[in-house]
Amino acid sequence: MDLARLYSYLPALERELKSDYQGARRDAPRSVRSFVETNREFTLRGGKRFRAVLVLAGYHVVTGRDPGPVLPAAAALEHFQSWMLIHDDIIDHSEQRRGGPTVHRSMAASHRAQRGLGASEDYGTGIGITLGDLEEPATVAALLRARAPAAARLAALDEYVRMTRLTAYGQLLDIRNGTRPAAEVTEHDVLDVHRLKSAIYTVVSPLRIGALLGGRPPGRLADLEAYATDIGVAFQLRDDVLGTGFDADQSGKSSNDLVEGKRTLLVVEAWKRASPSDRGRLDRVLGNPNATPEDIDRAREVIRATGSLEYSEKRIAALTRRGLGRVERSRTLPGRSKPLLRELADRLVRRKS
Repeated sequence: MDLARLYSYLPALERELKSDYQGARRDAPRSVRSFVETNREFTLRGGKRFRAVLVLAGYHVVTGRDPGPVLPAAAALEHFQSWMLIHDDIIDHSEQRRGGPTVHRSMAASHRAQRGLGASEDYGTGIGITLGDLEEPATVAALLRARAPAAARLAALDEYVRMTRLTAYGQLLDIRNGTRPAAEVTEHDVLDVHRLKSAIYTVVSPLRIGALLGGRPPGRLADLEAYATDIGVAFQLRDDVLGTGFDADQSGKSSNDLVEGKRTLLVVEAWKRASPSDRGRLDRVLGNPNATPEDIDRAREVIRATGSLEYSEKRIAALTRRGLGRVERSRTLPGRSKPLLRELADRLVRRKS
């Protein structure tokens, strides 16, 4: 099975998600059904569905079989992703997500339109946090519906607990790093966040959940996890490059990471190498939502001129090589699965959006 075949399951995944929300709306009190509809609309706006595809891939890697039985678990990872995005957007004060307003901004606008009492922004934040929380039981319920033996579903739930905990640890460190001067944040600090947060819930746990539902014991997943960790960190480093506005014409992304003040490897390495005047150019943009386009362009040029962009590209390439090397040397990963794992790595790391 190749990646194109896995992506052919996406229409079935969308039907699974729609069914989840139909059931949630039917079971909810009438007074909160409009809120369930908000989550439905947000999740079904789309997205790359990387995590869902990786659940399917993990199952196929260890079984060699059609991954249809774990489509509910693939949907579970999309519920989890919505949960994380809704909360991330509140933390980052984001305005847009997936081609529309973020959930908390949408709820604030609704409050203003209805002339509700109190501050609209506070209402939007409170409702947004709670709507994010509402995706958590949807995640668990979907995992439980996977067509797998009870022991396999229990192992997958255990991995879900681990994923949630480690993702929260990474988020805590990410928020803390954003409060520290760029000079005090190290490459280790950045990569620690990427390993705990992005790599775990984007690549490691989706693959492991699929494999566990396929009956593979946790003790035989070390090679798969090592590969997934390297590719997951490389994935996030690529996201940082795109999120800083490099390849913006192709990706459709902008320089949000700079104006949000994110301590990416690009920023940390550039700061370390920059002259005092170039540090000033970076400092005028970092965490400044009012930065001018000219200031942002100058900050990006500092990142490029100091060699920081090239350094990130080298780190991405090295992590990818190491991850793929683990696959080639592995005695626990079936030989028939290795071309798929190589293809997944290429899609995750070489993407332009």
